[in-house]
Amino acid sequence: MTVEIRFPSGDLELVGHLAVPPGAHQVRPGIVLCHGFPSLAGAGAAVMSTLPALADRLAISQGWVALAFAARGCRPSQGEFSLAGWLADVAAAVAELRRHPDVGDVWLAGFGRGGALAICAAARDESVRGVVAFAPPADFDDWASQPRRLLEFGRRAAVVHDPNFPRNFDQWSTELRAIRTVECAALLHPRPLMVIHGLADADVPVFDARAIVDAHTAAELRVIPGASHDLRLDPRAIAVLVGWLDRQWNEFQTRRPR
Repeated sequence: MTVEIRFPSGDLELVGHLAVPPGAHQVRPGIVLCHGFPSLAGAGAAVMSTLPALADRLAISQGWVALAFAARGCRPSQGEFSLAGWLADVAAAVAELRRHPDVGDVWLAGFGRGGALAICAAARDESVRGVVAFAPPADFDDWASQPRRLLEFGRRAAVVHDPNFPRNFDQWSTELRAIRTVECAALLHPRPLMVIHGLADADVPVFDARAIVDAHTAAELRVIPGASHDLRLDPRAIAVLVGWLDRQWNEFQTRRPR
């Protein structure tokens, strides 16, 4: 069963795609899928275009309850893009999935900047069981060094819509340096972390993946030869995700009360 859902993040309403495995109700693992930041003008409305299909696959083939959602600024969700706001949205999606009657524990999977925020959201929420991150940056310092350029691109990419946003530019830009994936990865330990990166990624260097893995100290790293940044479309990357989730499913089953 798949449904469009709406849920709160602060005073905003976010829109998500919820996929529930067929069959009788039973306690299952749940996973939140976090999209990345758009790379093209006008792409804010399409950032999670492939994630509903992935959510459906994880539900039907793997038995997970999966939630893909559009973060603030990405229509049809409300609001305007901010890094701290997107981090809060991940936490809100986790809380929404946890309320589902079939969901036991929750895991996170994210792509690009969404992968970085998945790590940071899990670091703040000890109930999240683990994270798989595709091509996450080690920090947001490139954005922090040119915040006005980022804001202007956010307008072109259609994740910032209000011409008067942000009301406090200094606060909006300070968030870009305050949230650091490598520090969050260290806090996530010893919960499981898988980092998947493309060797031909022209957006985020493989060095970032290695820095995140080193900070966690027990994370797994898969570098895919020839793969670019957009790992959502690479079947090898998705196969690694499926294999990792199978192992998490087994761990979930061993912890369930008999």
